[in-house]
Amino acid sequence: MAKIGLTGGFTPLPEGMYVFRVKSAEYNEQFGKLKLVFETKDGKTHTEQFNLLNDKGQPNEGAYNAFSYLARTLLDDFDRDEIDEQELVGRYVKCAIEHNVVPAKDGNGTRTFAHLGRDKEVAYGFDEDAPAPAPEPPAAAIDLDAILGL
Repeated sequence: MAKIGLTGGFTPLPEGMYVFRVKSAEYNEQFGKLKLVFETKDGKTHTEQFNLLNDKGQPNEGAYNAFSYLARTLLDDFDRDEIDEQELVGRYVKCAIEHNVVPAKDGNGTRTFAHLGRDKEVAYGFDEDAPAPAPEPPAAAIDLDAILGL
């Protein structure tokens, strides 16, 4: 019988500043559950989950506010009222990972939960100093006098 080696288990990202790209987004509208998977330049991942509905099926205002701020930052558009979660895939954000250490439910030690910090900045790639994309040039003005021969 072959033996299979085991790892030490899951390790959350260390606390600190990161630039993340949204790797995937899954939204279960029926249960109001949104899962975003972020990845770093070197391929490490972090998952954020938002319970947009409470256990009574009512909107969870805190989760909606936190997600709304994150989504608007990712899109660099603070005037948006709604989105399709797939619009977030491939977008970048710069923010800190923070840890919350709590006693284990079984009483054996502690558990560490990692989450995105409150302060978030728009990023345009893994290079923290990458410039914003150039704005679209304005549409060419139409010279009606030339068209009408005036």
